[in-house]
Amino acid sequence: MSESKTTHFGYKDVPVEEKAGKVAEVFHSVADKYDVMNDLMSFGIHRLWKRYTIEMSGVRKGHKVLDIAGGTGDLAAKFSKIVGDSGEVVLSDINASMLGVGRSRMVDKGLLTNIDYVQANAESLPFPDNYFDCITIAFGLRNVTEKANALKSMYRIVKPGGRVLVLEFSKPVSPLLSKIYDLYSFKLLPKIGELVANDSESYQYLAESIRMHPDQQTLKDMMSEAGFEQCDYHNLTGGIVALHRGFKF
Repeated sequence: MSESKTTHFGYKDVPVEEKAGKVAEVFHSVADKYDVMNDLMSFGIHRLWKRYTIEMSGVRKGHKVLDIAGGTGDLAAKFSKIVGDSGEVVLSDINASMLGVGRSRMVDKGLLTNIDYVQANAESLPFPDNYFDCITIAFGLRNVTEKANALKSMYRIVKPGGRVLVLEFSKPVSPLLSKIYDLYSFKLLPKIGELVANDSESYQYLAESIRMHPDQQTLKDMMSEAGFEQCDYHNLTGGIVALHRGFKF
């Protein structure tokens, strides 16, 4: 009998069919503290990274926007105000706990008229071909089992003339910054997770998942292979994070 195909879950190898469930457990665990931890982990800089993503999105009034792995809705809330009543924003996440937190936040902000909520796997997005003007995925692609399938799924549903933006942790460009970042990620981050969220293991996984994610050039090549054109990336905070962009023509 042939061995089952494996993939990485952090630094561990697990059967492909088990990864989604294990990732789900992580985000069920951290959902309630997700926003607090984002601020602590990034010293608040994640807000600037997301603001830059909005600026690069080209989204205007009346556009249809999909935010994949949208979690607690940071990007969706901004897009909702930009597209207005004539537009549409879909907040999508594979994790019911994260989607629930995001929906509660949108209700609290009074953003009800133009946001829909869809629990979906990024590898098989349940939307029509050529539907969205813009698709974003922020800090979610590294958790997807088959990233190439997710990129192809995004390509299928974005309109000709539309764009896809991938905001994700990446590889620091400076060796010194890389060493400092490693110390922070593997020594300090799990301790913060334990103190604030009572969960060091999930944040250990998050640190490991960042290291297993493709580097800037590799992800750019993957986007080109999925069909996107004029692919580029912009390093943020010394390459700790990168914003990748690709167009469909």
